[in-house]
Amino acid sequence: MRRVARKPVAVGDLHSGRDPRLMLLRQFADPARRRGLFQSGGQMTSKEKRRIFRRSLVQQLHVIWPIVSGIIVIMIGLGLVIGLIEEWRPGEALYFTFVTGLTIGYGDLVPRHMSSRVLAVIIGFTGIVLTGLIAAASVQALRATEVPARDKRDGK
Repeated sequence: MRRVARKPVAVGDLHSGRDPRLMLLRQFADPARRRGLFQSGGQMTSKEKRRIFRRSLVQQLHVIWPIVSGIIVIMIGLGLVIGLIEEWRPGEALYFTFVTGLTIGYGDLVPRHMSSRVLAVIIGFTGIVLTGLIAAASVQALRATEVPARDKRDGK
């Protein structure tokens, strides 16, 4: 497969509106342009909705990725500290971290020390924040597939 060389985007292009990624997002953000892209005369097909959803979700995840990756690093770090305190293997500590962070809580690994329990509560709260960020990005992506109410009233 032949690879196509991509032109690097200059920093000035990001602020001037010439960034091709931003141009693509603007294309789907404007309802009038979005209507013109539909093949079915104003009604989105499910394929078009999925395409718009995926593009919007990737864009949303691109925006929140620094925050999400920071939260994951914090969770892993705290989990490894708990593993050291409780004398668990690293695999068990990571397992405990994600079971706690996702608020599943099987109960097969239980911290015995008070400091480990406090760190586990912090992991739980960061997991809730992480889940909220992912849910918010998904909702924003779903909203990109909506046809605005005024377009529905106008019959367009």
